[in-house]
Formats: sequence, structure tokens, C-alpha cells
Amino acid sequence: QEDKEPLFDTVDTLIDTLRIYADMMRGVTVKPEAMRAAVLQGFATATDLADYLVKKGLPFRDSHEVVALSVRYAEGRGVDLADLSLEELQQFSQLIEQDIYQVLTPEGSLAQRDHVGGTAPNQVRAQIARHKARLAS
Repeated sequence: QEDKEPLFDTVDTLIDTLRIYADMMRGVTVKPEAMRAAVLQGFATATDLADYLVKKGLPFRDSHEVVALSVRYAEGRGVDLADLSLEELQQFSQLIEQDIYQVLTPEGSLAQRDHVGGTAPNQVRAQIARHKARLAS
């Protein structure tokens, strides 16, 4: 019976947390322009560049090195990876082709994760539909 007290405390904490979260969300203002500006900073698509190179056949360790060099180069110029020219990117790997620019965007980054639980828009819509159906039943 002693093991149930921590469980009940956890449930109470969860209920309180959900109430606080609901109150907090009522006051949230979504600012899409500010969100987009924020996501374009900080090399958020660096992992996508690494994944792109691995899909092209480069070993992950080498891909990681290419990304590190590319990010360092872009930082030195005060730009994001997507702002580098194809020629600039190709100095780090000849595997990089014009299609890289489809990957180095927030939308491209999301679309790359097209699997159950992924961030691709069709996967997110499917998850929302599943959870709505579950809540309705």
C-alpha cells in the first residue's frame, strides 16, 4: 500500500500541471513571423545537411565533419547554411548538389522526417487525426 502514495502524489501533480498549462495557453499569442525569424537563426538545418550527405553515401563521421566545416565557414561570413552558394558548399563536399536548398529550409527540414511520429506535415496531420479520434471515443 505504501507504493500508492507516490503514485497519487504524481497524479495530483500532473492534474495541477495541466490546469496551469491550460491557463498559460490562454494567454499565449502566436507570432508566426517572429517564429520564422527565430528558426532561421542558429543553424537549425545543420543536421539536415548531415542527413542529406549520409543519404548520398557519405559515412556519418565524414558527414559530421563536412557540416562542422560548413557551419564554421557560414558563421565566419555571418550567414546561414542556406545562404551559401552551391560552389561554397561544394568546397566541403562534391556530393552536395542543387537539391540541397530544398533541405536547408524550415519546411524542408520538417518534410525530411516523414515517418510515424515525424515532423512532416502529413505525419503531424495523421497524429492529430488519430488523437482526435481517440478523444472522441
